[in-house]
This record gives sequence, structure tokens and C-alpha cells, in this order.
Amino acid sequence: MAKGKSKKPAQAKGEKVIRGMRLVTSDVCEACKTPCARGMAYAARMRVPGAIGKGVPCILTKK
Repeated sequence: MAKGKSKKPAQAKGEKVIRGMRLVTSDVCEACKTPCARGMAYAARMRVPGAIGKGVPCILTKK
């Protein structure tokens, strides 16, 4: 008897997970109801003209 492989649930295309936390962009950090120091520092860096960012791990999305 051959067992089938179980499939992992697909994530949204823009969401990556790092150690159980989602990467969020600066617009998500600025709209957050409970801002953290890491997110606010990232949002401040992204306000500088020409800044390029890939997101910051959000502690509130920890699994």
C-alpha cells in the first residue's frame, strides 16, 4: 500500500514566513493597532526617499 504525500496549505503570494512569523511591509506596520519598536523603526527607515525594503518579521503573527 502506497501512502500519499500530504500537501501543505498554500500561502498568499506576498507573504513569507520566517521562524513562524510573517514578513510585513511598512504600510502594515503603520496601520497596526499595537505598534512595536521593530516595526516603527522599519517604517521610519522606509519613509526615507529611495529606501528599499523587503519587510520585517512581525512578532504579532508568531505561531
